[in-house]
Formats: sequence, structure tokens, C-alpha cells
Amino acid sequence: MFGLFKSRAKKPTIDFSSLGTDMHSHIIPGIDDGAPNVESAVAMAKKYVELGFKKVIATPHVMADFYRNTPDSIRGGLAVLEEALQQHQIDLKVEAAAEYYFDETFINKLEKKQVLGFGDHYLLFELSYINQPPNLLDVLFRIQDAGFYPVLAHPERYPYYHGSIENYLQIKEYGCFLQLNTISLTGYYGKGVKGAAESLVDHNCISFLGSDMHHMRHARALTDSLLSARVEKLIKQGQLNNLLL
Repeated sequence: MFGLFKSRAKKPTIDFSSLGTDMHSHIIPGIDDGAPNVESAVAMAKKYVELGFKKVIATPHVMADFYRNTPDSIRGGLAVLEEALQQHQIDLKVEAAAEYYFDETFINKLEKKQVLGFGDHYLLFELSYINQPPNLLDVLFRIQDAGFYPVLAHPERYPYYHGSIENYLQIKEYGCFLQLNTISLTGYYGKGVKGAAESLVDHNCISFLGSDMHHMRHARALTDSLLSARVEKLIKQGQLNNLLL
């Protein structure tokens, strides 16, 4: 009987092979709150391959009070990861960038060119989950003046933007790309975040999909996301910038 019910379980009709690249991952071991060690990073890498990804861009946190990563420390962590992937014969390309927290040190790093972007000069940054930044639009201009395209990480997770799609449209109008956490569409972060994510997809606001994978619980949720009609839509329409990375 139990086998019968299991056989009727819905299975994904897509994978991430056509997307190709996950541009938001915390797979570099021991450098932030992502993979704590090489073994965990290898397990994550195997899951990426299983889901169809060909390439991952590692984006460890850079935060003044918690994760004081630098381009050199990130590249050093990448070298450790690449060696482990080679030893385990895992066919997954990994590149290094960073996820910059919008704090008092961010602009200083930007002006000194001490930042790691990805792809064609994209720069990933995140905001506080509690307090709306008063000067975001000004900083978007400064990022662009420094020669980067700003990419806002997981905008659906900032509750102060919920309730009006105009909040997101204004950010886009100022030249900022929006990156959706794929697993937000599964309800992993709650109903409010899921609703915001669905609205962003429905209004064609999303330029990048990223897993934001920190651990294997995220990996399981990423698998579940393949059952989402909106994830299927984003992957099949072929308009995401992931395809250019």
C-alpha cells in the first residue's frame, strides 16, 4: 500500500540543466555560515550535479561584524574547494564572487575596488531583513559609477518591500537586477516571502535565479522547487541572465 502511494507522488518534469549556472551559493567551506567543512561542500556539489547544474558561483558573505572576507581569502577558499572536487571527480565548475552586506564598510570597499563581482561585472549585495535602507537608490548609482551592475539578493525576503510591486519596480528602474532565491517559491521562508516571490515572477521582475544554498536542507528544498509552476516558467522561458554566465 505504501509503495502504491509513493508511486503516485508527483515528480519534476524539469531540472536545472537548461539554467546551467547557480549564481548564489555558500559552498566554499569554512568561510561563512555556509558549508562548515570540505565534506559538506562536496555533498552540496554532488547535489548540484544531480539537479543538472554545470556551474556554481560561490558568493560567501562579506559583513563588517561577522564575515570579514576579502577577495584573497575567498580565492583561497575556492582553491581548497576546487582541489576537493578534483579529488572526488565531481564535474562541477566553481567560480568565486561575494555577497556584500549593505553596511558602513560596503562603499569603502567599492571605492577601493576591493570587491569580487561575477559574470560581466555584476555585483551581488544584500540588505538588512529588519531596517529599510534610506539611501539605497543613491548607492545603486555609486555601484554603477564603480563599473558594476548591481544585483539585489533575494528581494522577496525583505518584509518592508512586501505589499506593493512598485517598491521592486522602482529599484529595477534605477538599474538594479533582482535575484530570486529559488526555494522561496516552495514556502521555505514562510507565506509572506512566498507571496512576494510569486508576485515578482508574475510581474517579470526577476533577472537571476539563485539557490542561496548553505546546507543540505536547502538542497532538499531546491529539489522540491522543481515542482513549482513558477520555477518551471522561469527556467523554460529562457530569459534569465544565468544563461549568460
